[in-house]
Amino acid sequence: MGDPAGIGPEIIVKAFRDAPALMAGAFVAGDLQCMRRATQLLASPGAPAMPVALLATPDEVWRAPPNCIPVLQASDTVSPPTLGVVSAEAGRAAGQAVQWAARAALCGRIAALVTAPLHKESLAAAGFAFPGHTELLQAEAAAHAGVPLAAMPVRMMLANDELRTVLVSIHMSLREAIEAVTFDGVLQTLRIAHRALAAALGQAPRIGVAGLNPHAGEGGLFGSEEREVIAPAIAAAQAEGIDARGPYAPDTVFMRARGAAGAPGEFDVVLAMYHDQGLIPVKYLGVEKGVNVTLGLPLVRTSPDHGTAFDIAGSGRADASSLVEAVRMARALVQRAAPVSVRGA
Repeated sequence: MGDPAGIGPEIIVKAFRDAPALMAGAFVAGDLQCMRRATQLLASPGAPAMPVALLATPDEVWRAPPNCIPVLQASDTVSPPTLGVVSAEAGRAAGQAVQWAARAALCGRIAALVTAPLHKESLAAAGFAFPGHTELLQAEAAAHAGVPLAAMPVRMMLANDELRTVLVSIHMSLREAIEAVTFDGVLQTLRIAHRALAAALGQAPRIGVAGLNPHAGEGGLFGSEEREVIAPAIAAAQAEGIDARGPYAPDTVFMRARGAAGAPGEFDVVLAMYHDQGLIPVKYLGVEKGVNVTLGLPLVRTSPDHGTAFDIAGSGRADASSLVEAVRMARALVQRAAPVSVRGA
């Protein structure tokens, strides 16, 4: 469901309303009252509110009435939280829904997990010790497998029709992200990206690696990370048979990887050193088509590439396109039995 104070419930309703064939067999892990509020917010004289059906188990989705939104109560929400406001109540509802869905996926009760946006401040206010979906899902997967968190490495990939990017670090400050550019971190990311995309593409992916510093360090004039950390990690990956090249200037490598008008780019994916370096170019190409995929998990998880949009929550103006693409991608990944993505559409 995502954060019920944001646009998650609204875009879910729009997805069920506008793409019924795609949403067949899908249901909402969340809160019944929050979803009913979303249907009422989107109702109009010519389009009455969609009915909401309460499920007791995931299997009941196949017996739900047509043209309704099936909901499985996965949170202990008392009443829908105020729209557009950070609150522990909203964070608790969002976090509980993610935990239920993650555990259901890990146990094989559901085929895939598509997460609507949550708000990190609300999640923290509710007492969750994770900055976002990716880290929460990583913890659930590690606990299910009975291994330490470090033994369940995951990475974030954002993809659309033109570009894919995988991140070395995810949700941390820029200062911490720079410190996270280590030989082991870069090499591990290369391995995860190679393994995931090789399964999706049916062949070894071409990985372009972005530098950390301007001009990829300019031979050490603007920083030594490329020479001392990134290049050695690339060399180690190449020795393992991974097609990784770089490090390249981060202000041009994304353009080299971009595919357009049926012409593939020079690389199948770009390895970015930190969150904004990789996400800005993908989101600039169109938030409505971008999809986030978590690589390394023993389950399929996708999500739209935008946030909770508290400023427009409840207005009915939220665009469900990215969520629809996330559902479409999740279905494709299930069919390929590999938690990775080829394209955003």
